[in-house]
Amino acid sequence: MNNNLVSPVGILGFGVEGQSTLRYLFREGVKEIVVMDKNPVSLPEVPAGVNVKTFSGEGYLDGLKDCVTVVRSAGVYPMSQDLFKFQMNGGMMTSQIQVFLEQTKSTKVVGVTGTLGKGSTVSMVSHILDKCGKKNAIGGNFGVPALDLLEDETPDRISILELSSFQLMTLSVSPDVSIVLRVSTEHLDWHKSVEEYRDAKANLVRWQKRNGTCVYLADAEPTAKIASESPAGTKYSVSYENGDAMIEGDTLTIGADSLCLANCKVRGLYQLENMAAATLACKALGIAVADAFKALETYETLPFRMEFKGEKNGIEFYNDSYATRPDATIAATGSMKRPFALILGGSEKNADFTELSKILVNERPNLKRIALIGATAERMLESLKQVGLESAGENGAGIPASIFPTLEEAFVDSLKIGQGGTVIMSPACASFGLFKNYKVRGQVFDKLVSEV
Repeated sequence: MNNNLVSPVGILGFGVEGQSTLRYLFREGVKEIVVMDKNPVSLPEVPAGVNVKTFSGEGYLDGLKDCVTVVRSAGVYPMSQDLFKFQMNGGMMTSQIQVFLEQTKSTKVVGVTGTLGKGSTVSMVSHILDKCGKKNAIGGNFGVPALDLLEDETPDRISILELSSFQLMTLSVSPDVSIVLRVSTEHLDWHKSVEEYRDAKANLVRWQKRNGTCVYLADAEPTAKIASESPAGTKYSVSYENGDAMIEGDTLTIGADSLCLANCKVRGLYQLENMAAATLACKALGIAVADAFKALETYETLPFRMEFKGEKNGIEFYNDSYATRPDATIAATGSMKRPFALILGGSEKNADFTELSKILVNERPNLKRIALIGATAERMLESLKQVGLESAGENGAGIPASIFPTLEEAFVDSLKIGQGGTVIMSPACASFGLFKNYKVRGQVFDKLVSEV
C-alpha cells in the first residue's frame, strides 16, 4: 500500500496516463477516488467496495474539494490558480513519475529528457541491455505509462523512462542515471517561457544522489547548464571537442573503443549523440563500452525517425515523419550525402522557420528540390525566399520550390531528383489538417515508396 497517497485520491486528467493511474489505485486498494477531466469520463469496471466520483465539463476542477491527494496527469498545467489554492489549503499534489520513482523496486532507473532524440536514446539503452542480457522495461512518455511498469516489476530489472517537460515539471526526486540530450525550445504554447521549460527539464537531475550518474551534451549550452545542477558524483560528457565520449566525423570514440556509423544500421550523423549518451548510461550500469558498441551496430531506427526505406530506380528514400520541429529537419538534412529532394510542411504551430530556411538555402548545397505541403507551406516558402532562395529559372539555376495540395503530388514532384538522388520527407511541422498524426503521414509516405 502506498502510504503517501492519502484518500480521497484525485486523478486530474483522464487520458492514457490518468486511466493508468486509476488501475494503479485499484491495485493499491484505494477506496475513495475522484476522477476529473474536461472531457466526458467513461469508467472501467470498478471493484467492489471502491467509490469513484467523476467531474467533467467546465466545472471539472470542482472535484478538488473532495480530494486530499491529487495525481496530476502530465498534460495538466500544474501552476494554475485552482491547484495553487488546493495546495495552500493543505492538499497534496503528485504525479505519475513522482509516484513511480518513490515506489519502484527496480535495481536502477534511467531517465532521458531533451528536445530531440529522447525516444531513440531510450530504445538504444534498452537494445544494449537486451543484447547484454540485462532485464529492462521502457515507460513514461514512450512505451507504457510509468505506473503500469510497477505491476509486474522485479528487483533485477532496470527501468528506462522517457520524460517530457510536462512530466518533469513538479518532480522532486530524480532517477539514478539521467541523460540530458540537446535542449532547445519547445511547447511554448504550454510553458509560460523558455526558462520555465528548461527549469522543468532540470528536475531530471536536480534531485540526484551522490551515487548517481548524469550524462549530458557538453557542447550544447542549455544542456550543460542543466547538467551543472546535478549533485551526482559521476558526470559523463558527450562532445565534439573534449568529452568522455568524442564524436569526430562519423565516428564515436569512448576511451579505447570506437564505433563507426558506416557499420551501423541507423542513418544520420546526429544519431551519434544519442548513441554516445546511451553507451555512457549503460557504462554507468556496468556494461563494457565495447559490448555496447557491438550491440549498437545491430540497432534499427524507430519508425518514421530518419527511417531508410530502401532504394528504387536509383533513388534512396528516407521517412522522417516524426520530425515535427525545424531543428529535427535541420539535423536530418545535415545527414544527406547525395543530391536530395525535401518534402516540407504541415500544420501550424507558429514555429519560426528562419533558422531552418537559412541552413537549407546556405548550408545544404546538395538540396536540389523542395516540395511544400500543409497549412505552413506558404509561410515556409516566403521564409525561404527571404533568406535568398532563388526559384529555378529556365537556365536551371536555383532550387525548384513549389506548393502542393497533397503529399501524393509532392512525392511525384520529388521523384524528379532522378537516379543517384534521395527523397526525404522531414516536414518540420506537425501533421494535423492533412493527416490524423505523424504516424499516418509516415504510413502514407511508406505506401508511396512501395508503389514506385
